[in-house]
Amino acid sequence: MLRYIRKRILVGIPTVLLITLLVFLMLQLVPGDPAEVFLGDHFSTPQLLAQVRHQMGLDRPLYVQYLDFLWKALHGDLGRSLQTNVPVITQIGNAFPSTLQLTVAAMGISIVIGVVMGVISALKHNTWVDSLSMFLALLGVSMPVYWLGLLCIFFFSVNLHWLPAIGGGDLKHLIMPAAVLGLLNSSILARMVRSSMLEVLNEDYIRTARAKGLHIRDVVIKHALRNALIPSITVLGLQFGSMLGGAVLTETIFTRMGLGKLYVDSIMNKDLPMVQGITLIIALAYILINILVDISYGYLDPRIRYE
Repeated sequence: MLRYIRKRILVGIPTVLLITLLVFLMLQLVPGDPAEVFLGDHFSTPQLLAQVRHQMGLDRPLYVQYLDFLWKALHGDLGRSLQTNVPVITQIGNAFPSTLQLTVAAMGISIVIGVVMGVISALKHNTWVDSLSMFLALLGVSMPVYWLGLLCIFFFSVNLHWLPAIGGGDLKHLIMPAAVLGLLNSSILARMVRSSMLEVLNEDYIRTARAKGLHIRDVVIKHALRNALIPSITVLGLQFGSMLGGAVLTETIFTRMGLGKLYVDSIMNKDLPMVQGITLIIALAYILINILVDISYGYLDPRIRYE
C-alpha cells in the first residue's frame, strides 16, 4: 500500500507541472502587462515601467520565468499579488477556509440526497418512485448553477426574507450556496448509486443473504450498499475536487470571499502570480483527493489490495 501511494504521488508530479506550464503559457497570451497592472494608470512612466518589469523578472525569457516560479513554489513562495502586494500564499490561506466550508457542506448535502435517492430508486426499480427520482436527478444535472442560485435568491431572500442573499461568515450565509451546489451534484451521485445498486442487488450473495432471512435493512446497508459505493467513491472524489476548485459561479453569485471568487477577480485584474498560485493549489488538491479515493477502495472491499 505504501509503495502504491508513493507511486501515485510520483505520477501526480508531472500532472502538476503540466498544469502549471499550460496556465503560465495561456496567461502570457492575455492582453496587458502585469507591470502596468501593478503600477496603475497614473504612474506608468516608461522609465518606471521598465524598472518594475526588471524587478518582477518580466524582461527575462519565458522559460526562466517559469523555472523561477517553480523553484520559489517548492519553497512555499508563490509571489506577491499585483493588486494588493500581499503574499499570494497569505491571500489563499485567508480565502481557502471559506471555500472548504462551502465544499464540505455541499458535499454532505450531495451525499445524503444522492445516496438516499439512488438506493430508493434501485429498491423501487421500474415504479413511479424510480421514475420520479430519476426525473429529478435529470433535472438537477440539466440546471445551470447560476440559474438555480439566482432562483433561490429570488424566492428565499427577496420574497420570503428567510436567508441572506450575499456574503458569508455564519450558518445563514452558508445554507443557500451549499444547498445549490449540493443539490446539483447530488443528481450525478444518485444516478451512479442507482446503477451500482441495481447491479449489486442481482448478485448471488445478495440472494443468499435474503434466503437466510436477513432483514432487508441489513441486506441493503451491510451488503449491497457497501459494494455499490465502490464505483460511486470515484464520483465523490471528482465532485469534491470540482467543488473545491470550481465553486467559482456559486461564490460569485452569493459574493462569498472564497478561493473561487478570488480566482475570478485575479483573472479579471490580470494578477498573474495569484492565478498561478491558485491553480497550483487546486491541482495539488485534485491529486491528493484522487490518492485518497484510491486508498479508500481497499477499505470498502477487502478483496482490493495494492502490492
